[in-house]
Amino acid sequence: MLIINNFEEYQSHLGKELGVSNWHKIDQEQINKFADATLDHQWIHTDKERAENEGPFKATIAHGYLTLSLIPYLWKQIADVRNIKMEINYGIESFKFGQAVVVDSEVQLKAKLMSIANLRGVTKVTIEATLVIKDQPKPAYVGNVVFLYHFI
Repeated sequence: MLIINNFEEYQSHLGKELGVSNWHKIDQEQINKFADATLDHQWIHTDKERAENEGPFKATIAHGYLTLSLIPYLWKQIADVRNIKMEINYGIESFKFGQAVVVDSEVQLKAKLMSIANLRGVTKVTIEATLVIKDQPKPAYVGNVVFLYHFI
């Protein structure tokens, strides 16, 4: 795991891959809980039998927003940003979904530091986030997440 203690340490990684998370399996229980939380019960996500018989993937698939919602959890496995008063999820930019995540797939986040700026004491970073699907040639998505850090 990458440990970052201050702006200068963060900045030294500009343009570099910061690391990869552990693999995370997305099972039907997680998909169903996400459907309940978001009120999105589209059959392609929650109806196993119908998805197997009528769906293009012959199985249920994770919601695209479920896979996006994993970013904070997986990011914490890549980098430990210390000496901060606060961290804010500031934005997401230019995300493209490349491939559906079929139920019981394992996914892994790859992170690369694309930009960093000191905005009057607030550190703004843009991280390229790529969600890799185990044994698949195309990622689930690629896009940028923006964090704000208030270092002590």
